[in-house]
Amino acid sequence: MTEFELKYGCNPNQKPAKIYMADGSELPIEILSGRPGFINFLDAFNSWQLVKELKEALGLPAVTSFKHVSPTSAAVGLPLSDKLKKACFVDDIEGLDESPLACAYARARGTDRMCSFGDWVALSDVCDVTTATLIKREVSDGIIAPGYEPEALEILKTKRNGNYNIVKIDPNYVPEVQEKKQVFGITFEQGRNNFEINEALLSNVVTKNKDLPESAKRDLIISLITLKYTQSNSVCFAVDGQAIGVGAGQQSRVHCVRLAGSKADTWFLRQCDKVLSLPFKDDIGRPERDNVIDGYINQNEEDVCADGNWQKYFKSQPSVLTEADKREFLDSMTGVALGSDAFFPFPDNIERAKKSGVSYIAEPGGSIRDDLVIEKADDYGMAMAFTGMRLFHH
Repeated sequence: MTEFELKYGCNPNQKPAKIYMADGSELPIEILSGRPGFINFLDAFNSWQLVKELKEALGLPAVTSFKHVSPTSAAVGLPLSDKLKKACFVDDIEGLDESPLACAYARARGTDRMCSFGDWVALSDVCDVTTATLIKREVSDGIIAPGYEPEALEILKTKRNGNYNIVKIDPNYVPEVQEKKQVFGITFEQGRNNFEINEALLSNVVTKNKDLPESAKRDLIISLITLKYTQSNSVCFAVDGQAIGVGAGQQSRVHCVRLAGSKADTWFLRQCDKVLSLPFKDDIGRPERDNVIDGYINQNEEDVCADGNWQKYFKSQPSVLTEADKREFLDSMTGVALGSDAFFPFPDNIERAKKSGVSYIAEPGGSIRDDLVIEKADDYGMAMAFTGMRLFHH
């Protein structure tokens, strides 16, 4: 297949649309089910690069959940704690611990479940039955992977009345060094961002605290590779082998940190006892539970504990998760890694990061206020590495 005709482009009025190889060669993909669209393929090809690089960097199966050309999360295949399994709605899956790929999926899909609703999934490894079983029951637009076990493929083909988008990619495909795109009829050309993110990038630790344990290096690498495929400006919080908060596409750096930090806070709070013990009615499905849990934690659009509301969701009225409850729980969190795709221009970013348990930071450096940023990190005993490498992605 040298080209594939799409139903339309980004929007239904943008026709005709297709993907193809400019040199007339074969596309490096097979479409095994469904008919992916323009945005589906943007998500597919960006997400595949992310998990491929994570697997190469860390040697572990990797999964990412993508929406609108940015990751909601990315994770590697480490076992989940019992509380995290419950928070991610995977505590009922037999054999989960025996599939590192399924563990990576459970983490990636379970991090920011509201943003992952209707996502695109990328797997670094051949999709196994356990992973396919997890994907089957989530609302998702499609998946890209280097292969599928026969039974796993049959499971995925039952999604969306047989129209689930399933793409197989050639894991050995290497794109051309130069890449091009058009904007307003004008062609842009640049060298692909082939910069390799690895442990060596973290060698220039500029704070008084020089201690970067192996777990922190792993999480910083996850954060930085995630940022490489996140719409800029962006920052990423990571811990325990997964991205837990991605702040994408903000014009201000501190707004990136606030957005990502609030998502990280929500991820942590989903694992607190008050949330895990919410007395949901049996007929409340996972997507609606996600909305209610977000409302319970963040007290946003609807007071789900209020009389007249709680009866719609719960068997009994839950006690309120107070600001004091949240602060006490979040203040116990430490060891979080934070990556930034460009330098921090002011120390306010460090102040906000501290509130979400950040202990380790990787950022390019190069601000005229680097000394103030380092000083603030020193105030909190953080270890911060200057990578010298910007990771803008547009």
